Amino acid sequence: MSNKVACSHCHLEFDEAVMIKDNNHYFCCNGCQGVFKLLSDEGFDSFYTKTQNVKLSPPLEKFEDSSTFDSESFRDAFVKVNSDGFNEIALIIEGIHCSACVWLNEKALHKMDGVIEANINFTNNKATVVWADGVVKLSAIIEMIRSIGYDAFAYDSSIQEVYANKERKSYYLKMAVAIFASMNIMWIAIAQYAGYFTGITQDVKTILNIAEWILATPVLFFSGWVFFRGAYYGLKNRVVNMDLMVATGALLTYIYSIYITVTEYGEAYFDSVSMIITFVLIGKFLEVLSKKNAADTLDIIGKHIPSEIKILLDDTITTCKLENVKVGNIVVVSSGERVLLDGEIVKGQGSFDESNLTGESEPIYKKAGDSVISGTTSIDADIYFRATKDFKHSTLSNLVTLLESAINKKPKIQQMANRLSEHFSSVILGFSFLTFIVWVVLGNGFETSFMIGISVIVIACPCALALATPVATLVGLNLGAKRGILFKEAAQIETMAKVDTLVLDKTGTLTVGKPEVIKESHFEEFDKGLLYSLVKLSKHPVASGICRYLESKDETIKEILFDEFSQIPACGIKAQYGGKEILGGNLKLLELHGIKVDFISDNTLFYYAVDKKVISIYELSDKIKDNAKELILEMQKRNINVVILTGDNEKSARSVASKVGITELYYEQTPEDKSNFIESLHAQNRSVVMVGDGVNDILALSRADIGIVMGSGSDIAVEIGDVVLLNNSLTSLKDAFKISKITFGLIKQNLFISLVYNAVTIPLAMAGYVIPLVAAISMSLSSLLVVGNSMRIKYKFKQK
Repeated sequence: MSNKVACSHCHLEFDEAVMIKDNNHYFCCNGCQGVFKLLSDEGFDSFYTKTQNVKLSPPLEKFEDSSTFDSESFRDAFVKVNSDGFNEIALIIEGIHCSACVWLNEKALHKMDGVIEANINFTNNKATVVWADGVVKLSAIIEMIRSIGYDAFAYDSSIQEVYANKERKSYYLKMAVAIFASMNIMWIAIAQYAGYFTGITQDVKTILNIAEWILATPVLFFSGWVFFRGAYYGLKNRVVNMDLMVATGALLTYIYSIYITVTEYGEAYFDSVSMIITFVLIGKFLEVLSKKNAADTLDIIGKHIPSEIKILLDDTITTCKLENVKVGNIVVVSSGERVLLDGEIVKGQGSFDESNLTGESEPIYKKAGDSVISGTTSIDADIYFRATKDFKHSTLSNLVTLLESAINKKPKIQQMANRLSEHFSSVILGFSFLTFIVWVVLGNGFETSFMIGISVIVIACPCALALATPVATLVGLNLGAKRGILFKEAAQIETMAKVDTLVLDKTGTLTVGKPEVIKESHFEEFDKGLLYSLVKLSKHPVASGICRYLESKDETIKEILFDEFSQIPACGIKAQYGGKEILGGNLKLLELHGIKVDFISDNTLFYYAVDKKVISIYELSDKIKDNAKELILEMQKRNINVVILTGDNEKSARSVASKVGITELYYEQTPEDKSNFIESLHAQNRSVVMVGDGVNDILALSRADIGIVMGSGSDIAVEIGDVVLLNNSLTSLKDAFKISKITFGLIKQNLFISLVYNAVTIPLAMAGYVIPLVAAISMSLSSLLVVGNSMRIKYKFKQK
């Protein structure tokens, strides 16, 4: 007869010949061996002491081979290298349904050597993981997630709906079972309550209890399995979560009701078991739908990206994969199609809808030579354009990436709420036990004391506390995205709501940023081609204005190649040609080279000098942006101090400041001067928003608490900025402040609601005024109330 041995993990017995032997331990399968090793490594050996007489189920679920996550094709599709040289991926964590699940996964990942960052957003279960590939492989990270009871797969917007539908179907089935059984239990309960008042024999009462027992069992162990699973993995990793509270309350009531049914003494509460599970499950489902709706609207910019695109190859239109299009390829777009790459039109013309990116509803007319932006839609244009960026570096791809990463950066107020909710469940379980003891000591019966203790467990709701910040933040981010305001991190909404100082660059921020030449003064004849070539070297708005002016005067003007050239920040350009020193810029540039000039004007001045002699002076004027004055008035109403910080001359700066109503201004500022000014404000404990658009603003933008960049600004400024205004509008800047203020206000309201709810309902439950059924309904309603309040952001925005 073969010798039977027990598995060291699940304790099920098998023939020794088929067992896996590891030192002095036996395992029935690799799954049991893996779980045993994990628990031992993490110091959870006591688990087996507590379960030595319990038969466990061995791990049965089969996952995709984790080694595929390390393949080159997978890395090319989903993994990117960030600016610090670390690998980064967006994952969807399957199985998360409460804040403790988020906490558990983040804690497990942070414990791994080589994991730099792990942020999980509760609203859509999306995780951003950053790791050092030389220290830990992605497959090991996936295995860690699976080992604690969850699964992970790469985030892909094209298949995300499939997984969302799968989750919804699972909830539908669980709710269908729970609702069907609960409705039948309530009919039986009505018969029992009627018998309580009119008289009922114990035999009939027992039969009715057994019927309720049969109906309540699938509700508890099938529909409610999600809570038991969450509680198990929470306890396994030393986390007391909401699942444990629901599972404990329902299971203790179930066991007590079985005891009552068997002994035929007292009142059974199978109806409470069923209702606790049913109402909490419905609440969780509605919560999932609300969070998904908020997340879906945020995905509007990046959703429905086709995998293929039409290109012109050897005079033939063909299709190829979007990621295979290279810079320089000619892309074909027909009317009604979406532009998927950035480029320059080489043939065709028509109108484009840019509302997804800028919030501007008016179509934009474009022709050959104009640039097109990925993410916009052709209304009536059939065009050919030359790709200037591949998809990975396109505006559309960058915006989608920024939006996805934004919701993973938790505001400080959310971090505080998360810390509170970490300990909340443990405290509530302690309150429940204390309540039970006190009621027993005061002479009440076991049944009464027991049900009051259960009510305390069920009514408490840490989820409302955990949801207070992320849902409101998500709605705020969505509202901003729809209006062309891109917050790169959710945390910036909170920071922006607290600022007291707004620092504005002048050119391109308060003004349109396209100065036009209104007057020119020449002191001798000169080669316009040299001046044209000089200003073409700079992207500064003043240089661009002169460039446009010279092109309008002479369409045949051509560039000349300089022997050498350099740009002097906040001053201008210096070049050498044919042994001559050529200068173009402001008065400070001339002073740096010892050139004196006496020329007075209220306009912006551009000096052109050759061999230390001023040859020509151009006067330019820039139009002040619409709604500039309204923005300043709005800021003053909010008690926000507004300052102009510009590299332009005094007269030009004062002219703009007086027109928009700003009294504090600083002119002729170098990039270092601007940076030092921001630091001086910080020394006064001021919270600062800096708004700019050029290379000369990047130091100040990086120093400010919040750096806001106009979408038309230089690439490096857009990269450094915390918030990007895609439509360059000052109305968007005003809206960004409104959204931040409203969102932060509602976050505080949500926290207040959740704290007041628990402060009021828990004492009522402890005092015996709440039955478990009402407690379950109240718990679900508190979470839905917080989610509903968050949705008010868009309505409050319209009202203000």
